[in-house]
Amino acid sequence: MTESPRCAVESLTVGEPMAGSAPRARAWLVLEQDGPYGFDALTDSDLPAEVRLAIAAAGKETGTTVVLARRVGRNKERSAPTGSRRFWLAHCAPGGSRMRSGVVSDAELSRQDLRQVLEAASHGELPAWGSRSAEPILLVCTNSKRDMCCALEGRPLAQALAADPLTADSVMEVSHVGGHRFAPNVLLLPTGHMYGRISAQQAREVLVGAREGKLLNPGHLRGRTSAAAPAQAAAIAVRTQYAIEGLDSIDALRKVGDKVLPFPLRWDGEHGRADVEVRHRDGRAWAVAVRHVEFPARAESCGKPAQPFSVWQTESIEPLPAWQ
Repeated sequence: MTESPRCAVESLTVGEPMAGSAPRARAWLVLEQDGPYGFDALTDSDLPAEVRLAIAAAGKETGTTVVLARRVGRNKERSAPTGSRRFWLAHCAPGGSRMRSGVVSDAELSRQDLRQVLEAASHGELPAWGSRSAEPILLVCTNSKRDMCCALEGRPLAQALAADPLTADSVMEVSHVGGHRFAPNVLLLPTGHMYGRISAQQAREVLVGAREGKLLNPGHLRGRTSAAAPAQAAAIAVRTQYAIEGLDSIDALRKVGDKVLPFPLRWDGEHGRADVEVRHRDGRAWAVAVRHVEFPARAESCGKPAQPFSVWQTESIEPLPAWQ
């Protein structure tokens, strides 16, 4: 029997575009936990039982995604329980991204109102944990138990960044961010921009650029996680065509008749198309038409059967009068 190709190889073979494919979350809570992770890291790891239970009870529909992270190369080293851990909690909305980091106790993470904390974080209300942080971090997905492509593609990237003095202190391995077929996948916080199929040099440029307020290498962008899929695709198209490098300088809104409205986080389109208005903070604006385009079958992740799929692609970009 012929083995199926790895999902990352298959995705490249069918020419699957990445724009608009970023997972959707308005905020991310990253908890440090060394050691191995299972398929579902939050429940299959050395995370204390009381923390696992609290996260499970909080549910997944808060708008905040919780992931585990570890220092590069610490996938086999189990840490002795200390009752606390490093964390990063970032709200990723355009024009309002912010992050807190530091050390949080497991008792604080086990609180009964964790769901309310995560829900509030998705709306920009971060708890008084740690302190405000403006230092960008890169999270590289490397969880082989979730998908082999994440390990085969992600680990060499994470190791290269960890060996570089310029990036070593700002990179972590992360349990799962979605989209294995685009491995290696990299999440930039606090803005929530997701990259895929990216080299170590390109990822280094992304991190250094973010420190300078720039968003570089748009050809490898999957999207911004706080935006709906069609808004992600439209924003990337405008960034690419107009060479916009400002890290947090544009937003993408839904055009409905004469009204311009925010996209719901999980809005997936009506009748296979969407009208998007992309706005720059300097007053420029563009009308962007995007639509669903059907593609041949491919596996969503390794081991899954191949299925047809569709992606958001830009049909046109037209300059608009200044929005301000």
